[in-house]
Amino acid sequence: MSGYIDIVCNIFTPEAVQKGWTGLDETFKEQVRMDPALRPGIAIEDYLRKMDAAGIERSLLIAVRAGDLRVRGSFEVPYEAIAEICDRHPDRFSGLAGVDPTRGMQGLRDLEKGVRDYGFVGAHWYPHWFSMPPNAPQIYPYYAKCCELDVPIMMQVGHNLVYSRERRLPSVAQPILLDQVAIDFPELVLIGIHVGVPWTEEMISMCWKHDNVYTAGDAYAPKHWPKSYVHYANSYGSHKVLFGTDFPVIDPERAVREVGELGFRPEAHAKLMRDNALRIFTKIPR
Repeated sequence: MSGYIDIVCNIFTPEAVQKGWTGLDETFKEQVRMDPALRPGIAIEDYLRKMDAAGIERSLLIAVRAGDLRVRGSFEVPYEAIAEICDRHPDRFSGLAGVDPTRGMQGLRDLEKGVRDYGFVGAHWYPHWFSMPPNAPQIYPYYAKCCELDVPIMMQVGHNLVYSRERRLPSVAQPILLDQVAIDFPELVLIGIHVGVPWTEEMISMCWKHDNVYTAGDAYAPKHWPKSYVHYANSYGSHKVLFGTDFPVIDPERAVREVGELGFRPEAHAKLMRDNALRIFTKIPR
């Protein structure tokens, strides 16, 4: 296949919903206008059909680690659950190793196991779930481990919504905070996901300043992307922007359709939807 690559995708099976692996309550689902038929979850086989309809060849599934498990409202998606899906569908899914900086050396060993044993192609962490900014000292060993393993790390930047009334999270990850990280780890690929809203201009500036900083247009419907973001992706920043959905927040068919309606130049569209991901995630099977 030679289709699109979704670099930000969450498991949203009925099992994941029942086990509390999503962190989303009904109020959030209503806020983002999630299809009521989707809310109980969708089987992987049915999601593959959605990917096919959207023209998405591969999705990167996150083994999410969302907060210190000793704190009420935190949760994780086991690495093994994501690895099992990737093993069943190696040509359609790749895994991302969730990072929990509160686990110390065990967390570093987990990250290494995810990449070396399970074949995960990158790392992922949520600063807001840990009330910890991207330049916090606790996360630096994980950045170093990513350099050692030669994998990118993505993180949510910008604000966050109230995903669950049980646990309200602070917005701690303005994109400008990637500045020092990029300086300290020039060989580490840093991807600021979720567009950086409402600090999108900061996200663009970090990508413009640093060779190793990238961004992803996920979690927001493309028709609502800021004009400056679309212009950047379609012009001088076409090599720096990647496509993602943050499913189940954005439906893949909708995301692909709306990107197609933004008027991208063919070469910029190809970079956004596939080429940049293959260049940055070097461990994705070719």
